[in-house]
Amino acid sequence: MNIYTFKDEEGFVQTAANQITSLLNANPYAKLGLATGSTPVGLYNKLIEMHRQGLVSFANATTYNLDEYVGLPKDHAESYRTFMNEKLFNHIDINKEQTHIPNGNAEDLEDECRSYDRMLEQNGPIDIQLLGIGHNGHIAFNEPAESLTSGTHITTLQAKTREANARFFPSIDDVPTHAITMGVGSIMKARQIMMLIRGEDKAEIAKRALTGPVSTDCPASLLQCHPNVIVLLDQGAGRYFK
Repeated sequence: MNIYTFKDEEGFVQTAANQITSLLNANPYAKLGLATGSTPVGLYNKLIEMHRQGLVSFANATTYNLDEYVGLPKDHAESYRTFMNEKLFNHIDINKEQTHIPNGNAEDLEDECRSYDRMLEQNGPIDIQLLGIGHNGHIAFNEPAESLTSGTHITTLQAKTREANARFFPSIDDVPTHAITMGVGSIMKARQIMMLIRGEDKAEIAKRALTGPVSTDCPASLLQCHPNVIVLLDQGAGRYFK
């Protein structure tokens, strides 16, 4: 595991963007695992900028998102399909038919989970998987538990996770209670994992995940077992890694 801290936002997002653009320039058909939330927005802005400068093309790339809320229409302002379209896909030359996000409105959610896993198995492995981390150590929507599910599954969002996401909704009551998420086993199959951690409020969980015991009580700690992980922390989140 390689851990880097940055004093400024530009260095943080440029380093992350370089990881992805270098991969695409070497392999235009690369498979990208993407994430949502506020943490990767700066990265996506940088990728759009580099694309407009002619430094990278996404024309032949395929993307797989980690998760989606259950019950939100795909065109809902806070759905992860809307997020990805607005924050990245609408601004680059990617074929949207090659962008995959779990369907949180499938008639049969269990079948959707199985279908997503089959797709990942048939088309994988993902070349680089982007991750953030929740305040409770979750990755994607794999919440702390006595045991974790390996494949794509439906998960009940913990109160802390819903509270963290409430800022994107009119009220906490509007935050979905369930999500469909890629499992830890699927995440761990990626050739490389890049975790982005931002903010002083993530410093404690970053320390626990990256240096503490490996435990399902902190799902992100399982990344210590992966052979190719790069972690980028901003100055606040990297307080213990200077």
